[in-house]
Amino acid sequence: MHFTKMNGAGNDFIILENLDRALAHQALPDIARALCDRRMSIGADGLMVLEPAGSGAADFRMLFYNSDGSMGEMCGNGARCVCRYGFEHGLSGEVQRIQTTAGLVTGRRVDKSNYRIALNLPGVVRLQQTLPADGGQFTCDYLELGNPGIPHAAVTYPNLAAADENRLRGLGRSLRFHAAFPRGANVDFYELTGPDTLLVKPYERGVEDFTYACGTGAGATVAALTLRGIVTGRNVRVVMRGGELFVDAEVEDGAIKALYLTGPTRLVAAGEALEEAFLPESSKNGRKKT
Repeated sequence: MHFTKMNGAGNDFIILENLDRALAHQALPDIARALCDRRMSIGADGLMVLEPAGSGAADFRMLFYNSDGSMGEMCGNGARCVCRYGFEHGLSGEVQRIQTTAGLVTGRRVDKSNYRIALNLPGVVRLQQTLPADGGQFTCDYLELGNPGIPHAAVTYPNLAAADENRLRGLGRSLRFHAAFPRGANVDFYELTGPDTLLVKPYERGVEDFTYACGTGAGATVAALTLRGIVTGRNVRVVMRGGELFVDAEVEDGAIKALYLTGPTRLVAAGEALEEAFLPESSKNGRKKT
């Protein structure tokens, strides 16, 4: 099975082509879990599978799976990587139109490595909620990007760079599964470190840990802070462990009318995943191979 590995600001992904639909959808969660295992296989935050578009409005379709095999609605950094992949493999032109579970995503090539996408707009916005978690009270902004929406809870956290990661991980887990979020939530801890500059540390559902970056998390956090008047929404710099992303949020009549994510992509590797790398363990014990 041929694969390509890419990352966007440290958020890393495995890309598989399924343009001939040879891979059955029911096999993809197992393949995602196997290939994304950092000890036993290639390792990644998620798997993206490219298929023919279901309509003429898109160049191709992207199915996204988290490293635990759960299906995600969309992934911002993943979509940026797929935009580059689509352009360089002749699936799209300088402008890329991608069909995702959360809706149509449009991307644009900035230069060889940098790509800009229009993120799905917030369909649900609940600002300044106070929630009990981990023995304290925490204020967060909750947004869902797209339909069905990608759920994000942006939580301000002072002196984030020096925060104890184990304590922060526990808090992230508590909020991720909080009863206020019936479908769970990605938790984006942030600190305003300068004018239109944020430090963000994302705890992602499906990975169930911190990741080096989260594109939709950057977008959701900037969207919330723009609505609250904390940032201008123009070329807001978001610093994450894996690098820097830039977000533009346009507001009209008190709502986000456009949301853009720009940042780097990197090609890491391409090759063949051998049978033992992606078959789930149960298939090695007599189950019919996928």
